[in-house]
Amino acid sequence: MTMFKNFKRIRPWEIALTMAVMTLPLVPASPIAGYGGFVRHAYAAETPKKLDTTRLVSIGGDVTEIVYALGEEKRLIARDSTSLYPKEATKLPDVGYMRALSPEGILAVNPTAIIAVEGSGPPEALAVLRNASLPFETVPQTYDRDGILKKIDVVGSLLGVPEKTKALEDKVAADLDAAIGDSAKRPEAERKRVLFVLSNQNGKILASGSNTAADGIIKLSGSINAIGGFSGYKSVTDEAIIEAKPDAILIMDREGPLSMSNEDLLKQPAISLTPAASRKAIIRMDGLHLLGFGPRTASAIRELNAAIYGG
Repeated sequence: MTMFKNFKRIRPWEIALTMAVMTLPLVPASPIAGYGGFVRHAYAAETPKKLDTTRLVSIGGDVTEIVYALGEEKRLIARDSTSLYPKEATKLPDVGYMRALSPEGILAVNPTAIIAVEGSGPPEALAVLRNASLPFETVPQTYDRDGILKKIDVVGSLLGVPEKTKALEDKVAADLDAAIGDSAKRPEAERKRVLFVLSNQNGKILASGSNTAADGIIKLSGSINAIGGFSGYKSVTDEAIIEAKPDAILIMDREGPLSMSNEDLLKQPAISLTPAASRKAIIRMDGLHLLGFGPRTASAIRELNAAIYGG
């Protein structure tokens, strides 16, 4: 178990991050046979085969991180409010929350193209951008190893840097395989049950079910999602929490209106009756690192594994 100290300053992006997690697209993970530069177009018929990416807007923290990891950050002229890593990205103009984009704000920075993680929107905003003949490329989102590599391939293909893309894919794949392999060595009987709590508002626990970033990272760490009987993030009853018998509770480390202290969480009647409460096993991790499913995910797997099992 690890516990991270909270910052004293309220960070406005915490609310945007929580909303991003709550509305992540529920796309079931699937194996990938190969990487062919697959890009889904918002309006394929109008998008040229080779895009002008000299003035690029990136939407989604994982997408922005990949652009930086490829060494192509010089193309970026703006980013969305969930793009907070690396720190240099925060110096770029912010065009708003990825699922509440303002077309006026995006058009104001005069981009030549936009690249966004799947689920960005709303559709009405994309329609405005479409009518403005602005290419809008979508990066597919799944919560597994192959999904991360696919993202890198899509972004790298769009930017036209095949050598850098191959190098980054190889590096990230090796790191992921090592981290996942270590987690997989843990015997099934020793795997602990982890409950991811997104928020605790008015005594209602909002937890992670299947087909979510939290579910994906818990499984990659060699653990069990304590509540997997539903898809997405939903409010759960006290009975469901007690029956789940979590050995550890996982939350995002943050401040602000959506923050949760360990004390308040442990006071919840249902939580107080769990094995996690008896051990005070509450794990806090940076939300973008934990749930981003980008180039740093192998590091997140190791950190979570160590927090759950020690070492």
